Amino acid sequence: MPSSNSQPETLTLDRLPTPIGVALLVTDEAGVLRAFNWTDYEPAMRTWLARHYPKAQVVEGRVPPSVRGAFEAYFRGDARALESVPWKASGTPFQLQVWEALCSIPAGETLSYAGLASRIGRPTAVRAVGHANGANPVAVVVPCHRVIGTDGSLTGYGGSLPRKRWLLELEGVQAGGQRAA
Repeated sequence: MPSSNSQPETLTLDRLPTPIGVALLVTDEAGVLRAFNWTDYEPAMRTWLARHYPKAQVVEGRVPPSVRGAFEAYFRGDARALESVPWKASGTPFQLQVWEALCSIPAGETLSYAGLASRIGRPTAVRAVGHANGANPVAVVVPCHRVIGTDGSLTGYGGSLPRKRWLLELEGVQAGGQRAA
């Protein structure tokens, strides 16, 4: 669900305890996810929100039950629970293209940065794809954690490599990017 030009007036920030830290969920007035991060990255996320949604007031509260419930189900082990969470992201057309392609990687599978670049028809843009992947503001829902190195290594995840490993294992992927038997 790519970006639109509409700017929210209010963003609700909810805090969700998970097995790998407290997650920050940010939705707009319509209950659409606009940002996701971890409390250890809250200052950077707030800076990002202020830059991309300068007129929005961020208020602490509860995101809609459908969004919160999907995250709770995911962290309890339902690897597909987040597929129904609506999201909008603020980014460049190239970033939006990469983020849409990330959503085509099913839970339990991984794809290399080179594979993702090829998937969007830009096979030589591996570094640009990596940068777009790292700029994803709605991590986990837009599953940037499913992108791995060509050699199967767990490279680059803004939320930390231990979290990336945990998320992939939750989805049935073993370290090294292989599907668990």
